[in-house]
Amino acid sequence: MQPATYLKDLFSLQGKTAVVIGGTGELCGTMAVGLARAGAEVVLGGRIPEKAEQRLAEIESHGGKGYFVPVDVTSRDSLQNLLDTVLQRSGKVDILINGAGTNSPTPFLQIGEEEYARIMDTNLTAIFRACQVFGKYFVENSQPASIINLGSISGLNPLSRVFTYSASKAAVHNLTRNLAREWADKDIRVNTLVPGFFPAEQNRKVLDESRVLDILRQTPASRFGNAEELIGATILLASPVAGSFITGMEMIVDGGFQAMTI
Repeated sequence: MQPATYLKDLFSLQGKTAVVIGGTGELCGTMAVGLARAGAEVVLGGRIPEKAEQRLAEIESHGGKGYFVPVDVTSRDSLQNLLDTVLQRSGKVDILINGAGTNSPTPFLQIGEEEYARIMDTNLTAIFRACQVFGKYFVENSQPASIINLGSISGLNPLSRVFTYSASKAAVHNLTRNLAREWADKDIRVNTLVPGFFPAEQNRKVLDESRVLDILRQTPASRFGNAEELIGATILLASPVAGSFITGMEMIVDGGFQAMTI
Protein backbone atom coordinates (compact mmCIF):
# COMPACT_ATOMS: atom_id res chain seq x y z
CA MET A 1 0.00 0.00 0.00
CA GLN A 2 1.33 3.42 -0.95
CA PRO A 3 1.88 5.90 1.93
CA ALA A 4 -0.68 8.36 0.53
CA THR A 5 -3.33 5.64 0.30
CA TYR A 6 -2.56 4.42 3.80
CA LEU A 7 -2.89 7.92 5.27
CA LYS A 8 -6.13 8.50 3.38
CA ASP A 9 -7.61 5.28 4.74
CA LEU A 10 -6.48 6.21 8.25
CA PHE A 11 -7.75 9.78 8.38
CA SER A 12 -10.36 10.11 5.63
CA LEU A 13 -13.80 11.36 6.62
CA GLN A 14 -15.31 10.57 3.24
CA GLY A 15 -19.01 9.83 3.55
CA LYS A 16 -19.26 11.29 7.06
CA THR A 17 -21.52 14.13 8.15
CA ALA A 18 -20.11 16.55 10.71
CA VAL A 19 -22.19 19.09 12.63
CA VAL A 20 -20.04 21.95 13.91
CA ILE A 21 -21.87 24.06 16.48
CA GLY A 22 -20.02 27.35 16.64
CA GLY A 23 -18.87 26.77 13.08
CA THR A 24 -19.27 30.44 12.19
CA GLY A 25 -16.54 31.39 14.69
CA GLU A 26 -12.83 31.68 14.05
CA LEU A 27 -11.56 28.44 15.57
CA CYS A 28 -14.47 26.10 14.85
CA GLY A 29 -14.93 27.63 11.41
CA THR A 30 -11.35 26.71 10.54
CA MET A 31 -11.84 23.24 12.02
CA ALA A 32 -14.96 22.85 9.88
CA VAL A 33 -12.97 23.65 6.74
CA GLY A 34 -10.44 21.00 7.77
CA LEU A 35 -13.17 18.39 8.24
CA ALA A 36 -14.57 19.22 4.81
CA ARG A 37 -11.14 18.92 3.20
CA ALA A 38 -10.85 15.47 4.81
CA GLY A 39 -14.04 14.47 3.00
CA ALA A 40 -16.87 15.17 5.45
CA GLU A 41 -20.06 17.00 4.59
CA VAL A 42 -20.03 19.85 7.09
CA VAL A 43 -23.05 21.52 8.68
CA LEU A 44 -22.29 24.87 10.26
CA GLY A 45 -24.48 25.65 13.25
CA GLY A 46 -24.36 29.27 14.38
CA ARG A 47 -26.07 32.62 14.67
CA ILE A 48 -24.66 34.74 11.84
CA PRO A 49 -25.50 33.70 8.26
CA GLU A 50 -22.97 36.12 6.76
CA LYS A 51 -20.09 34.43 8.57
CA ALA A 52 -21.41 31.04 7.53
CA GLU A 53 -21.47 32.13 3.88
CA GLN A 54 -17.78 33.02 4.06
CA ARG A 55 -16.88 29.63 5.53
CA LEU A 56 -19.03 27.74 3.05
CA ALA A 57 -17.36 29.59 0.18
CA GLU A 58 -13.99 28.54 1.59
CA ILE A 59 -15.16 24.94 1.90
CA GLU A 60 -16.43 24.94 -1.67
CA SER A 61 -13.16 26.43 -2.94
CA HIS A 62 -11.43 23.29 -1.65
CA GLY A 63 -13.95 21.00 -3.31
CA GLY A 64 -15.88 20.31 -0.10
CA LYS A 65 -19.58 20.57 0.59
CA GLY A 66 -21.70 21.86 3.43
CA TYR A 67 -24.55 24.09 4.49
CA PHE A 68 -25.66 26.38 7.31
CA VAL A 69 -28.41 25.84 9.88
CA PRO A 70 -29.11 28.67 12.34
CA VAL A 71 -29.05 27.55 15.95
CA ASP A 72 -29.44 29.08 19.39
CA VAL A 73 -27.45 26.89 21.77
CA THR A 74 -29.43 28.18 24.77
CA SER A 75 -32.59 26.57 23.34
CA ARG A 76 -33.19 22.82 23.37
CA ASP A 77 -35.85 23.24 20.68
CA SER A 78 -33.35 25.02 18.44
CA LEU A 79 -30.80 22.23 18.90
CA GLN A 80 -33.47 19.65 18.14
CA ASN A 81 -34.36 21.57 14.99
CA LEU A 82 -30.68 21.49 14.01
CA LEU A 83 -30.58 17.71 14.37
CA ASP A 84 -33.91 17.23 12.56
CA THR A 85 -32.81 19.45 9.68
CA VAL A 86 -29.53 17.59 9.26
CA LEU A 87 -31.26 14.21 9.34
CA GLN A 88 -33.72 15.41 6.72
CA ARG A 89 -31.03 16.83 4.43
CA SER A 90 -28.12 14.48 5.04
CA GLY A 91 -29.71 11.35 6.48
CA LYS A 92 -27.36 10.94 9.44
CA VAL A 93 -24.81 12.54 11.77
CA ASP A 94 -21.41 10.97 12.46
CA ILE A 95 -19.48 13.80 14.11
CA LEU A 96 -20.62 16.51 16.53
CA ILE A 97 -18.41 19.41 17.55
CA ASN A 98 -19.60 21.61 20.41
CA GLY A 99 -17.69 24.86 20.08
CA ALA A 100 -19.98 27.74 21.00
CA GLY A 101 -18.55 29.89 23.78
CA THR A 102 -18.36 33.29 25.44
CA ASN A 103 -16.03 35.02 27.87
CA SER A 104 -15.73 38.07 30.10
CA PRO A 105 -12.86 39.79 31.96
CA THR A 106 -15.06 41.01 34.83
CA PRO A 107 -13.18 40.94 38.19
CA PHE A 108 -14.51 38.21 40.47
CA LEU A 109 -16.19 40.42 43.08
CA GLN A 110 -17.97 42.33 40.33
CA ILE A 111 -19.42 39.34 38.50
CA GLY A 112 -23.19 39.56 38.61
CA GLU A 113 -25.44 36.53 38.68
CA GLU A 114 -26.85 37.40 35.26
CA GLU A 115 -23.39 37.42 33.67
CA TYR A 116 -22.41 34.24 35.51
CA ALA A 117 -25.57 32.46 34.36
CA ARG A 118 -25.12 33.65 30.76
CA ILE A 119 -21.54 32.35 30.51
CA MET A 120 -22.34 29.04 32.19
CA ASP A 121 -25.39 28.55 29.95
CA THR A 122 -23.46 29.20 26.74
CA ASN A 123 -20.26 27.35 27.64
CA LEU A 124 -21.53 24.42 29.70
CA THR A 125 -25.28 23.93 29.68
CA ALA A 126 -25.42 24.32 25.90
CA ILE A 127 -23.00 21.39 25.54
CA PHE A 128 -25.10 19.40 28.02
CA ARG A 129 -28.18 20.12 25.87
CA ALA A 130 -26.48 19.28 22.59
CA CYS A 131 -25.03 16.05 23.96
CA GLN A 132 -28.48 15.03 25.16
CA VAL A 133 -30.23 15.90 21.89
CA PHE A 134 -27.64 14.33 19.59
CA GLY A 135 -26.68 11.59 22.05
CA LYS A 136 -30.27 10.35 22.14
CA TYR A 137 -30.16 10.01 18.38
CA PHE A 138 -26.79 8.23 18.46
CA VAL A 139 -27.85 5.78 21.19
CA GLU A 140 -31.34 4.99 19.92
CA ASN A 141 -30.11 4.42 16.36
CA SER A 142 -26.92 2.53 17.31
CA GLN A 143 -25.04 5.19 15.38
CA PRO A 144 -21.26 5.17 15.91
CA ALA A 145 -20.15 8.73 16.49
CA SER A 146 -17.44 11.11 17.61
CA ILE A 147 -18.34 14.01 19.88
CA ILE A 148 -15.68 16.68 20.32
CA ASN A 149 -16.31 19.27 23.01
CA LEU A 150 -14.22 22.43 23.03
CA GLY A 151 -12.50 22.84 26.36
CA SER A 152 -9.80 25.29 27.34
CA ILE A 153 -6.40 25.36 28.92
CA SER A 154 -8.11 27.33 31.69
CA GLY A 155 -10.27 24.27 32.32
CA LEU A 156 -7.14 22.44 33.44
CA ASN A 157 -5.51 25.19 35.48
CA PRO A 158 -7.51 28.31 36.33
CA LEU A 159 -6.42 31.58 34.78
CA SER A 160 -6.85 35.02 36.30
CA ARG A 161 -9.41 37.45 34.80
CA VAL A 162 -11.65 34.72 33.36
CA PHE A 163 -13.19 33.21 36.48
CA THR A 164 -16.56 32.10 35.15
CA TYR A 165 -15.10 30.97 31.84
CA SER A 166 -12.51 28.80 33.64
CA ALA A 167 -15.17 27.22 35.85
CA SER A 168 -17.44 26.50 32.89
CA LYS A 169 -14.65 24.88 30.88
CA ALA A 170 -13.48 22.76 33.82
CA ALA A 171 -17.03 21.43 33.99
CA VAL A 172 -17.01 20.72 30.25
CA HIS A 173 -13.89 18.59 30.72
CA ASN A 174 -15.61 16.61 33.49
CA LEU A 175 -18.86 16.25 31.54
CA THR A 176 -16.89 14.91 28.58
CA ARG A 177 -15.11 12.26 30.62
CA ASN A 178 -18.38 11.11 32.17
CA LEU A 179 -20.05 10.78 28.77
CA ALA A 180 -17.03 8.92 27.43
CA ARG A 181 -17.50 6.33 30.19
CA GLU A 182 -21.26 6.22 29.63
CA TRP A 183 -21.16 5.60 25.88
CA ALA A 184 -17.85 3.84 25.17
CA ASP A 185 -19.50 0.43 24.71
CA LYS A 186 -21.88 1.97 22.17
CA ASP A 187 -19.04 3.12 19.90
CA ILE A 188 -19.75 6.76 20.74
CA ARG A 189 -16.46 8.46 21.48
CA VAL A 190 -16.43 11.70 23.47
CA ASN A 191 -13.30 13.80 23.76
CA THR A 192 -12.23 17.31 24.71
CA LEU A 193 -10.14 19.39 22.35
CA VAL A 194 -8.15 21.79 24.53
CA PRO A 195 -6.79 24.86 22.74
CA GLY A 196 -4.16 26.98 24.39
CA PHE A 197 -4.01 30.61 23.33
CA PHE A 198 -5.38 31.24 19.87
CA PRO A 199 -6.64 34.44 18.21
CA ALA A 200 -10.29 33.71 18.98
CA GLU A 201 -12.69 36.63 19.25
CA GLN A 202 -13.44 35.93 22.90
CA ASN A 203 -9.74 35.99 23.79
CA ARG A 204 -9.34 39.53 22.49
CA LYS A 205 -11.70 40.76 25.20
CA VAL A 206 -9.21 39.89 27.92
CA LEU A 207 -5.87 40.45 26.19
CA ASP A 208 -3.84 43.59 26.75
CA GLU A 209 -0.11 44.07 26.20
CA SER A 210 0.93 42.83 29.65
CA ARG A 211 -1.34 39.80 29.37
CA VAL A 212 0.13 38.88 25.99
CA LEU A 213 3.67 39.09 27.40
CA ASP A 214 2.69 36.85 30.32
CA ILE A 215 1.25 34.27 27.94
CA LEU A 216 4.29 34.25 25.68
CA ARG A 217 6.61 33.82 28.66
CA GLN A 218 4.57 30.79 29.70
CA THR A 219 4.49 29.27 26.19
CA PRO A 220 7.66 27.43 25.09
CA ALA A 221 6.71 27.95 21.44
CA SER A 222 6.83 31.72 22.16
CA ARG A 223 3.76 32.51 20.08
CA PHE A 224 0.02 32.17 19.84
CA GLY A 225 -1.45 29.25 17.91
CA ASN A 226 -2.88 29.55 14.43
CA ALA A 227 -6.42 28.24 13.97
CA GLU A 228 -5.21 25.84 11.27
CA GLU A 229 -3.08 24.11 13.91
CA LEU A 230 -6.24 22.67 15.48
CA ILE A 231 -7.21 20.79 12.33
CA GLY A 232 -4.88 17.80 12.77
CA ALA A 233 -6.12 17.05 16.28
CA THR A 234 -9.72 17.52 15.15
CA ILE A 235 -9.39 15.05 12.30
CA LEU A 236 -7.66 12.52 14.56
CA LEU A 237 -10.47 12.67 17.12
CA ALA A 238 -13.15 12.63 14.41
CA SER A 239 -11.70 9.71 12.43
CA PRO A 240 -13.41 6.36 13.10
CA VAL A 241 -10.16 4.63 12.08
CA ALA A 242 -7.25 6.68 13.42
CA GLY A 243 -9.20 7.69 16.54
CA SER A 244 -11.15 4.48 17.08
CA PHE A 245 -9.76 3.79 20.59
CA ILE A 246 -9.53 7.41 21.76
CA THR A 247 -12.27 8.46 24.15
CA GLY A 248 -12.37 10.46 27.37
CA MET A 249 -9.19 12.23 26.31
CA GLU A 250 -8.13 15.85 26.73
CA MET A 251 -6.26 16.61 23.51
CA ILE A 252 -4.11 19.65 24.36
CA VAL A 253 -2.91 21.91 21.55
CA ASP A 254 -1.09 24.73 23.30
CA GLY A 255 2.51 25.14 22.14
CA GLY A 256 3.72 23.70 25.44
CA PHE A 257 1.83 26.10 27.76
CA GLN A 258 0.62 23.28 29.99
CA ALA A 259 4.15 21.87 30.30
CA MET A 260 5.56 25.03 31.90
CA THR A 261 5.87 25.74 35.61
CA ILE A 262 8.59 28.33 36.28
